[in-house]
Amino acid sequence: MKTLKRIFFARSPIAVVLFFSGIVQARSQQPLDIISEAPAEIQPIHAPFEMPQLKRPSIPEQQFDIRNFGAKSGGLVKNTEPIRRTIEEAERQGGGTILIPAGAWLTGSIHLENNINLHLEKGAELRFSQDPHDYLPAVFSRDEDIECYKYSAFIYAQGKTNIAITGEGILNGQGKPWWNWKHSKNAEPALEEMASKNVPVRDRLFDGTDGRVLRPAFFQPMNCTNVLVEGVTFLYGPFWTITPTYCDNVIVRKVTIETNGTYGATPNGDGIDPSSCKNVLIEYCKFSTGDDCIAIKSGRDNDGLRVGRPTENVVVRHCVGLKGHGGIVIGSETAGGIRNIYATDCRYSGTERIVRIKTARGRGGIVENMWFDHLSADTIQDEALRINMLYTGNRLPAEPVTNTTPTIRNIHYSNISCSYAMKTAIEILGIPERPVENISFDTITIASTKGIVCHDAKDLVFNVVSVHPNAAPLLSILDCDGLLADRLESFPAIAPLIYADGQGTKNVSVTHLKGPVSGETVRLGEHISKDAVRVQ
Repeated sequence: MKTLKRIFFARSPIAVVLFFSGIVQARSQQPLDIISEAPAEIQPIHAPFEMPQLKRPSIPEQQFDIRNFGAKSGGLVKNTEPIRRTIEEAERQGGGTILIPAGAWLTGSIHLENNINLHLEKGAELRFSQDPHDYLPAVFSRDEDIECYKYSAFIYAQGKTNIAITGEGILNGQGKPWWNWKHSKNAEPALEEMASKNVPVRDRLFDGTDGRVLRPAFFQPMNCTNVLVEGVTFLYGPFWTITPTYCDNVIVRKVTIETNGTYGATPNGDGIDPSSCKNVLIEYCKFSTGDDCIAIKSGRDNDGLRVGRPTENVVVRHCVGLKGHGGIVIGSETAGGIRNIYATDCRYSGTERIVRIKTARGRGGIVENMWFDHLSADTIQDEALRINMLYTGNRLPAEPVTNTTPTIRNIHYSNISCSYAMKTAIEILGIPERPVENISFDTITIASTKGIVCHDAKDLVFNVVSVHPNAAPLLSILDCDGLLADRLESFPAIAPLIYADGQGTKNVSVTHLKGPVSGETVRLGEHISKDAVRVQ
């Protein structure tokens, strides 16, 4: 990036915008190449926190062909039992690779055992049954990060070691019949009520009994160690796609996930959702999703606080997002805490946001120690970068601080470019009783409809930030304590460049402000001290 920095300082504001737009456009024109660019071996992991060098699971080399256990191709005959028998025999012999040959193979739920690699050859397509009875009996799960028993994930594992899904084949969820459950049979409120009342997890049953149902995930390993997903394509599941939960050492690489395309958009069709996991690597993946591309979670509300397991040590690198609510998302389920996240060298085209951090009162947890570096995008549908502690509810009135009050702190953005954000370039929305704290932006270039919005925050740093909004102000501040902006730049001429208000706003310092001004530089609201903002 040394060349980029030299050009940034040397050229005019509009030249910078055009230059960065050209970079984003050139890179996003070839998004399909990201998987072919992946090296065969996992490269060393370098992160700004202590992170182990993750390795693939150790699985015996012996293979077990499902055809030898009675499986029939063609996509019409269910192969649930032949696949189960194949896995059972492989486990009896100490593990190995379950071979899914080229062809179409219809199946119900698949449960992985220790030392098992489900391998789809090129040309193989696992088609998952659209009959809910093929995913019973119910299994222990998390639904939107609340523990329960519900229909088995299409591919499921509980408490296993060394499991994998690999190959060049397709896992086709055929999930559209499940989608209307989101509304016609919506049982999430019932589960939320059970969790709020501390109903024992074993009694939170959603398998059709009493008419209560919850959609299954596509692949959900629970309490597993050494998990690999590599090379395969996931299409249109009923719900979240890859959601490792309570897992350690998870690698997802060279995976394509489509839940938004030819057949519409899967409701809650997230791509990868690590939930209360430790040591996760996501790399060289491509997303076109009906919800978030990657969403990092740790339990919801009272139930997540009860479990109290964080997600920590997650590295995301070399990924592409073509559609989705957010490219890289933290939350909104944050109760167990989320820390040590590093995302680098990813690019986005058409997602609603690049990076989105979201939580709300009642969700609890500490979200901290995150670095987002070298991310690029062309047109983003909403905010390019957003931190939002008001995912539900209103800013005022302030509420008492309890263990359900979330915390967001120590978040760092650097070397990020976006050719156009259709709403706001950067938006930071804390809550009055627990402001967002210690957030930094370094070498950022974004063109947008609106500029930078900061509410209820403390200790913000903007260094070499070039934002080009269509309308004033460049920077809007409300109840922020401690904001340092050096070499903040805007183009074209707007006025005011800075608007500040709120009795809590103080210690705002803006130095080396750049860009043409068509009128006043700073406008103060009626509730702010006159010496709260200094511009030099």
